[in-house]
Amino acid sequence: MKKYYSITELTREFGVSTRTLRFYEDEGLLHPERRGRTRLYRAADRHLLQEILRGRRIGFTVAEIREIVHVYKEPPGEIGQLKLMMKKIDEKRDDLRQKRRDIEETLAELDQAEEACLTRLVEIGVGT
Repeated sequence: MKKYYSITELTREFGVSTRTLRFYEDEGLLHPERRGRTRLYRAADRHLLQEILRGRRIGFTVAEIREIVHVYKEPPGEIGQLKLMMKKIDEKRDDLRQKRRDIEETLAELDQAEEACLTRLVEIGVGT
């Protein structure tokens, strides 16, 4: 495993922009070493970036990711982080299930509205 990764290597590997990496740095999630104007990312930064992007893909906000990362770095450490992560996963799953119910309800309402329109068009003698 490499000791350091350049910003270019990480952007290519993960398919993100340099702006994205700088954003996560500004948000206090990544802490690359600096040599002049060059950012050098350690293997731990690379792993953390991988986890950040995974969290974003499943819908976590940057604030939620920061909270999860912070719990890992402070007591209770990994156990607390895993418990918090499971709680956040449950919350996200519940949110998505509610959104699915809302979408199904909206689709049913759209179907009813469309049917009412078709019925009325037939009543007034207009063919579709």
